[in-house]
Order: sequence, then structure tokens, then C-alpha cells
Amino acid sequence: MRIDLHTHSTASDGTDTPVQLVRKAATAGLDVVALTDHDTTRGHAEALAALPEGLTLVTGAELSCRLDGVSMHMLAYLFDPEEPALLAERELVRDDRVPRARGMVAKLNDLGVPVTWEQVARIAGDGSVGRPHVATALVELGVVPAVSDAFTADWLADGGRAFVEKHETDPFEALRLIKGAGGVAVFAHPAAVKRGRTVPETAIADLTAAGLDGIEVDHMDHDADTRARLRGIAKELGLLTTGSSDYHGSRKTCVLGQYTTDPEVYGEITRRAFGAFPVPGAGGA
Repeated sequence: MRIDLHTHSTASDGTDTPVQLVRKAATAGLDVVALTDHDTTRGHAEALAALPEGLTLVTGAELSCRLDGVSMHMLAYLFDPEEPALLAERELVRDDRVPRARGMVAKLNDLGVPVTWEQVARIAGDGSVGRPHVATALVELGVVPAVSDAFTADWLADGGRAFVEKHETDPFEALRLIKGAGGVAVFAHPAAVKRGRTVPETAIADLTAAGLDGIEVDHMDHDADTRARLRGIAKELGLLTTGSSDYHGSRKTCVLGQYTTDPEVYGEITRRAFGAFPVPGAGGA
């Protein structure tokens, strides 16, 4: 059983539509895929309508959080998307994305980069605009060779020359909201140091005490030593460990199913959730 619990579509910053994503997941031989767009569930209905037979969809979202000035992401699985408190917080985070992106465009212009808001908006389309869309604009302009090269101190990394902060949820509040909506919470790529600053690993114990269910261990941004260390932390704290691709289509080099989650862990996630349930495909359009 092959299970990938972290993917993105055009509803946020992926390049595949939700329909394309679930079809590619089936072609890649996955049995279960989670759609976890940034701070939105807008892609769920489209993905469910097209879900191929033999593929199960786990609905979710990747919530933008900040702890002591450091950005972190919280994967929320199988929550009730209409639960008012969590819905209001997601909308607050999402609504702040446009002025933030406009601010990054202005900073880039001050640095002599001829990027425009119209260009970034075209790249984002109907998705929740974010740094990857601005990074893609820099690639189009030949400023950097690849999206990943834009996430440096010279450009868009936390604290970088063109970085602009956005509203991000306190992770302890995010845990309260996820649990209140019947969901399961997993700390995404907690040691992805190549992305910039990460929260201290000592904070994982505090998050666990507040209701954290697991940590994402097997991820492209974690080397072998890091994965081993995180497994040790998870074992000590009694946390679930997941693995996933963090697939973004052509915007990143990872492929669907590059890392996967143990079926027993997946089973425990589904047992803990009561806000929503995995949906098996019946052969979508």
C-alpha cells in the first residue's frame, strides 16, 4: 500500500489542477493521496469528483504558522472544512497573501527587478498566491535559474531582501483549531534547514503536549541523519511519523510517491480523525 500524505495543486502553489493531480497519483501507483494545499480546501471538490477507482483521497490543508518569529507549517488532515473557527483562520491567512505578494513585488522593483503584479497574478491563477509564484516570475525573467534558487537571503527566504511577512497562525492555536474541527495535526518538514530558519526541535515536545499527533520525517528536505534523529524524537514523544513527497508539480523536482507513509500510521490517522473521512475513488470523470 503506497500512501503520499502531502501534495499541492493549483488551488495553492502547485502546477497540476486537482483533477490532474489525482490522475497522476493513480498513474504513479499510489493507493492513498492527501491534497494539502496551503491554507485552503478549494481543490477538494474537484479532486473528489475526478477521483479514479482504486485511489483514496485524504482531504487536508497545510496551515501557515509562526513560532517565536520562525515560520513553520502544520499539516491538518480530515478536519471539517466548514467548522467556523478554523475556516475563519484559514480565510484570514489566505486574505493576507495578496498584499504580501504585492509587497514582495514592490521590494523586487526597488532592487531593480522588473517583475510586475500582473505577472505574479497570472502565474498564481486561481490559486492562493504565495512566494513560489513570485519565485516563478523570477525564473521567467531569468533572475534565477530555478524556483529553489529564489529562496535565498538575496531574494525571498525568510529575512531576505525581498521578503515580506504575512499573517501566520500561532501553532498552539492551530492545534486547538484543528482538533476542534475533528482533524489530525502533523508538523510538516520540521528540520528543512535549506528553506531557512526552523523552530528548535525542543519545541516539538511542547507542541506534543498541546495535541500534536505526528511529525513528517521522510521528506526530500531531510537527509538520512536528520530522518534518523527525528524518528528518535518521535519515538521518545510517542508521535506518529509520516512520509510524503510535498509534490508541487513542475514547480519542484520531487515526484509523487517519492516518500510514503506506513499503512499502520495512516490507519491511526484515520482512527483519530472525526471531522471527515478518507474517500475511496469510484472512477471519476
